[in-house]
Amino acid sequence: MKTTIAIALAALALSGCMSAEKQEAQARDFTRSENLLDSAQRNAAVGCADQAQCDKAWSLTKDYVAAHSSTSIVRADAVAIETDVPNRSGHAVFSATRVAKGSGATITLYAQCRGMYGQDRAMGSDYDDCVKQIGPTQNGFVPYLQKHLSSQ
Repeated sequence: MKTTIAIALAALALSGCMSAEKQEAQARDFTRSENLLDSAQRNAAVGCADQAQCDKAWSLTKDYVAAHSSTSIVRADAVAIETDVPNRSGHAVFSATRVAKGSGATITLYAQCRGMYGQDRAMGSDYDDCVKQIGPTQNGFVPYLQKHLSSQ
């Protein structure tokens, strides 16, 4: 009986260690993903030089938002492109702003995804799915604009 109790306690102790290791690994993955998302957000901004270039880039931005969002565009004017809020968990939507700067502007793509975060900005149930959608879409935004603007 003492042997059985000792084995049970040892197994419990080991499972506690594995759980702590798993939690540490999840925390490292979360931090790494958050850093990648921060970088993707910084990469999702582009400047345009003049009114004509900005207007073309803005039109392309609207196409990009529409193509990558899980909901439709509800507002598109000279300063913002907005989509409806995500209607299902784990689905990303994108929006953009156009901020005048001299004779040009800065265009920035933003993202949100329902179920990405829980309370106190903790990892939500659909965090990983959201990261897989947001990171590549934001990182692909500026190259998309550059490719299409250079072919004009």
